[in-house]
Amino acid sequence: MLSPPTDWLAQAPLELLHLDWLTTAGIDVAILRLDQIDPLISGNKWFKLIEHLKAADQNGAQGIISLGGAHSNHLHALAAAGKRFGFTTVGLLRGHPQDTPTVKDLQAFGMQLHWLGYGGYRARHEPGFWQPWRAQYPGLQPVPEGGGGLRGAKGCVQLVAQAREQLSGLGWSHYDGWWLACGTGTTLAGLVLAEAGEHPVYGALAVPDDHGVAQQVEMIGQEAGWVDPLYELLDASRGGFAKVDPQLLAFIEQTEQARGILFEPLYTGKALMVLKQQVDAGKFPQGTRLIFIHTGGLQGRRGFEQSGRD
Repeated sequence: MLSPPTDWLAQAPLELLHLDWLTTAGIDVAILRLDQIDPLISGNKWFKLIEHLKAADQNGAQGIISLGGAHSNHLHALAAAGKRFGFTTVGLLRGHPQDTPTVKDLQAFGMQLHWLGYGGYRARHEPGFWQPWRAQYPGLQPVPEGGGGLRGAKGCVQLVAQAREQLSGLGWSHYDGWWLACGTGTTLAGLVLAEAGEHPVYGALAVPDDHGVAQQVEMIGQEAGWVDPLYELLDASRGGFAKVDPQLLAFIEQTEQARGILFEPLYTGKALMVLKQQVDAGKFPQGTRLIFIHTGGLQGRRGFEQSGRD
């Protein structure tokens, strides 16, 4: 049984984000705390996995094989889910063997690991990539990097309803848009699907253009058949994949001290920093109300604190 129990549904609290720069600009932000839904299967990864697990269960698969890096939040959540619900997991990892806190967890959770090198990992989008892995693991269902694709996006659709159900508790009668970090664009695509043009979704790109997020979002949209989607992608990569600098770290530290909410430097921290830049630049008029999604990933802080990057 790969699917989560029928009585399980991750509930993320929605709370106001009080920060001086938001108050000065007259912008209201509520933060959807996906980092609080589960101690191990945290953040948006739970939601992106739901439909993949259902499909694998329906197909009679014995487990899941997927991809990620040595600090992958997706593989961490997948391995934890496999251990909790008793299904096999295999991870195909970018680069060469590394002994990171995340990798140690993957091994402890029972995930079988294969290191692809960097060239081998770049081939993941090529047509024949999965063929040898299907042959080696015929009982496992492949899942795209980051739990992506239309199934991953559909699992994130319910985030909109969860947030809307809690608006009245904040004293809000409406909101004007969404803001979140994008690593594959899957969660953003799910929000765009759910909104169907009603509210814009702003995605802060935590990876450079050559990671193909815009193309992946477009592919999901084409498969879903969406019409006139309302979203915008903004660069938050700070010059490259997993790039972290003193300015970003100082911003995260100041925010954590002011609000008591932890962020990590590769996704959520970058997304919030770009939001501040856009607010300071006057992108949004006074009175705008935005919902910021905290996509979790806090387990990755351990590797960053240990080595100076996530």
